[in-house]
Amino acid sequence: MIVSSHPDGNQLEAESIEIIREAMAGALNPVMLYSIGKDSSVMLHLARKAFYPAAPPFPLLHVDTTWKFREMYLHRERMA
Repeated sequence: MIVSSHPDGNQLEAESIEIIREAMAGALNPVMLYSIGKDSSVMLHLARKAFYPAAPPFPLLHVDTTWKFREMYLHRERMA
């Protein structure tokens, strides 16, 4: 049996939210990069939770490489 020394998911989420809030407190002109991928979607979800019920206090920046599928652009517009 493998015993994990990692905190549970709720603790990881709480720590991540705290890091986002701390970064915002020290930022002069913050922006969050958004690639439409799974990792940046998780970051956006955490940022929304960190500042709920208000919207995150920074814009999203998507660098458009024009290599994405049409559905990904539609998803980007829904998430923004």
